[in-house]
Amino acid sequence: MEEKEAAKRLRELRGEIRKHDRLYYEEAAPVINDREYDRLYRELVDLEKQFPDLVTPDSPTQRVGGKPLEAFAQIQHRVPMLSLDNTYSEGEVANFYKRITRLLPNEKIPVVIEPKVDGVAVSLLYENGRLRHAATRGDGFVGDDITQNIKTIRSIPERLRGAAPKLFEARGEVYMDKHGFEKLNEERRKAGLPLFANTRNAAAGSLKHLDPSIVAKRPLGIVFYGTGGTEGVDVDLHSEIFGLFKKVGLPTSERWWLAKSVDEILNAIHELDRLRHNFVYQTDGAVVKVDSFQQREGLGFTAKSPRWAIAYKYAAERVETRLNDIIIQVGRTGILTPVAVLEPVLVSGSTVGRATLHNEDEIKRKDIRIGDTVVIEKAGEVIPAVIEVVKSKRPRGATPFNFSKHVHGKCPVCGEPIRRDPQFVAWRCENLHCPAQTTRRVEFFAARGALDIEAVGGIVADKLVERGLVREPLDLFELKVEQLAKLNLGTEEAPRVFGEKNATKAIHAIDRARTLPLSRWLFALAIPDVGKTTATQLARFHDDIEDVAHSQLLRDVLNYREKREQKQNATEIADRLIQAGFAKRSKSKAEKDGIVTEVGPVVAESVLNFFASMTGKKILRRLKELGIQPKSEKVSMKKAAELPLAGKTFVLTGTLPSITREEATEKIEALGGHVSSSVSKKTDYVLAGTDPGSKFDKAKQLSVRIIDEAEFRKLLAR
Repeated sequence: MEEKEAAKRLRELRGEIRKHDRLYYEEAAPVINDREYDRLYRELVDLEKQFPDLVTPDSPTQRVGGKPLEAFAQIQHRVPMLSLDNTYSEGEVANFYKRITRLLPNEKIPVVIEPKVDGVAVSLLYENGRLRHAATRGDGFVGDDITQNIKTIRSIPERLRGAAPKLFEARGEVYMDKHGFEKLNEERRKAGLPLFANTRNAAAGSLKHLDPSIVAKRPLGIVFYGTGGTEGVDVDLHSEIFGLFKKVGLPTSERWWLAKSVDEILNAIHELDRLRHNFVYQTDGAVVKVDSFQQREGLGFTAKSPRWAIAYKYAAERVETRLNDIIIQVGRTGILTPVAVLEPVLVSGSTVGRATLHNEDEIKRKDIRIGDTVVIEKAGEVIPAVIEVVKSKRPRGATPFNFSKHVHGKCPVCGEPIRRDPQFVAWRCENLHCPAQTTRRVEFFAARGALDIEAVGGIVADKLVERGLVREPLDLFELKVEQLAKLNLGTEEAPRVFGEKNATKAIHAIDRARTLPLSRWLFALAIPDVGKTTATQLARFHDDIEDVAHSQLLRDVLNYREKREQKQNATEIADRLIQAGFAKRSKSKAEKDGIVTEVGPVVAESVLNFFASMTGKKILRRLKELGIQPKSEKVSMKKAAELPLAGKTFVLTGTLPSITREEATEKIEALGGHVSSSVSKKTDYVLAGTDPGSKFDKAKQLSVRIIDEAEFRKLLAR
């Protein structure tokens, strides 16, 4: 075929494939089957390989993604992308409508009700009909440039149909197809890869992938629901946008309702609840928006949300299923956790076959028995939970569950004896060389919040332990690229090699971990009772790990407790701890003349015992041999008091738009602040993201100041 003839055929093929994409993705009315579509696509691929100079940027073949990105650039939204206020109460929906009618008296206020897609909010900018860029919500003002990844989604046109507006910023929600999600997880299960928790997490993880070619393989779609900045768009009502989207070729909600009263709004919400389970995407609620843009301007905004919209979230879905068995998993610290093996059942958009039972006491409290019919709840959470037992359906002969007898008093992984830890109402395997503990400890050691060596998590950690390359976490620092590159992540029958490229990245991450601060190392070592906050507190008052291992401060904490318990004079020890900044005078009347220390006696004893044990001594010795000396984060009392957030207590809840909770915690603690797990009158700020939990409600109840990520960033900047 000559080039002129090839160019003509390429135009025909691209036009035909675009037509079939439109019929399939936008109109749900395909006219050819998958095999015929694949034949056309293969012909296009082959012809473009034969004539590479004729490949165009907007060819359907270019949707498979380009080269991996180094990092995401930042894009500023022309109009801020604000989050909506959420509610689970129909009464609050009614109050919302009453409130807007009070703000705009003597006006009829129609509202639109549409599905709340459980995905990732994005903004696409079209200029003169061509896609210029796409961005995540980010902090509402600036988001990540995900243009290359968005282009891999076939339902998104690179060029709008018809006479396109000069400027068109379209807002939408990227989702993962429910059936595609199940198929993807099944493929990952067979490959021995970690499973995605839910469709939203899978979509978010896909969009944030630096390799567009991988994103192209994910079953992603999009629903457009609104606009940002526009030029040349003559629309006064939100209800007119749905027709506009279809006209220019952008997929939008298949169902929406217009309502003019509270009753009509609630009827629409109920009807949507009946229909939404048949949608290809996951939904978790209904969005109610004022229809008129002019009325929206009159209603305005609060600090973080528009007054003219609210998101109603449906109650968590609960389903009944049979509990076929209870298996025991072993965690990184040796804790044995019971897990329910269920008759697989569809709940909240995904098939559930297992659910957490937490611990032995929880099983006793709910009287859960093998063979019971149980009620489980998922509600978008990562791990579903057993809520209650349907005792009227209990089979005859079902006996109470006996944890110790179930595992014959031994660890199900290594066979060594187990004991019940009374403090943590849990059973524990005390064999520190238990393979299950080794794998989990390696995963924990390498986790993002610890030493951030994510390349050796999951299946890689399993295989490193299984192949004998790693017997304890510090063995990672003696790995070579050649060893990792040859690591088989599959089976002998179906090998899957880690590869030199991945191995090189992993070794770089391991080398970088050598220089991480003391707090990260103390957390990564999985010392019992030492979480992230405690690790940070310890690191601030000690020079290095050796200093922590033989800490006079921690010994003083124990000696102080002992003297107080024996009603002896502990003034000298108290004064020493206060002078070091490790304690302050107690304000409690019950603790007259007492002190409050940075860490309590339980933590102090746990840390000292850990480093005095054979395991702890070996860790200190290995660190010296490896030449690893984590940097001190010790601060003087004066310097600590001068830090901008000194004395301020934060509580985090919900999902933040552009940073993780771990990153937010690090920023707070670096500036002298403290992060607590619970809200009280002493809390200064509650940093709330999307889907906040009960902490958000408690903060409102106690009139604690609630800030979003944008306000948090301003606070840090100040």
